[in-house]
Amino acid sequence: MLTQTLGFVGGGNMARSLIGGLIARGLPATQIIVSDPIDAQRDSLTLQLGVRATADNLAVARTADVIVLAVKPQELHTVATAMAAAVRERKPLVISVAAGIRASDLQRWLGGIPVVRSMPNRPALNGCGVTGLFATSDVSPSGRELAETILGAVGPALWVNEESQMDAVTAVSGSGPAYFFLLIEMLEAAGVQLGLKPDVARRLAIETAYGAGQMAHVAVESPALLREQVTSKGGTTEAALKSLEAANIRGAFTAAVTAAARRSAELAEQLGKN
Repeated sequence: MLTQTLGFVGGGNMARSLIGGLIARGLPATQIIVSDPIDAQRDSLTLQLGVRATADNLAVARTADVIVLAVKPQELHTVATAMAAAVRERKPLVISVAAGIRASDLQRWLGGIPVVRSMPNRPALNGCGVTGLFATSDVSPSGRELAETILGAVGPALWVNEESQMDAVTAVSGSGPAYFFLLIEMLEAAGVQLGLKPDVARRLAIETAYGAGQMAHVAVESPALLREQVTSKGGTTEAALKSLEAANIRGAFTAAVTAAARRSAELAEQLGKN
């Protein structure tokens, strides 16, 4: 378990999820300090999680061995530059969970501190997310291990070697939950159109998605093989899949994920101009 003092700048949902996951794994709440500008947020963090809370970001910068930046992307430049001098003096490991902010830009704002960029997804709020990680070249092996432990508190954490690959991570897993919600939504609508009551159609769609996800999660087989195993020759599933293939479902999906990756790169460029 971590022995370092862990600081969070921003006490919103993602920070709370990470803190809760780490405490559940045995990290003492007394090792965590969180800064947030909202009084009610700080009171809640102290009352519910037992951590130290402050309105002063510099208090975190001057105390923590590891700093997790969990503020909105459009606020990160202002926050980082205000903390830069204190961060350079203490030289903590900095982990960013701000979507779309390149590690190279964050390093520039902080003045050359080792940075790990992360891309968790929304299911992390329920402890079942997945996170993509990229480290700048000056992050030590122990720093990488530390970052993986922290982000691993809310689900698996996977490394990419090139920062440009974080756009693909964003497109696949960051935006990915929305694709599955859309599928559930469409299954529900199709069920209603075929005569099911809306509550029945919704429950069938949600539970089917949950069950399929669980099967894929624990299976040794690839998703393609799992699909083949539930597709009987001449059966109902085969008829449905043939219809989807005829509509170029694969091409449409590839185009959608590519559009998300392209937009991720565009946003990173815009946010990094500071």
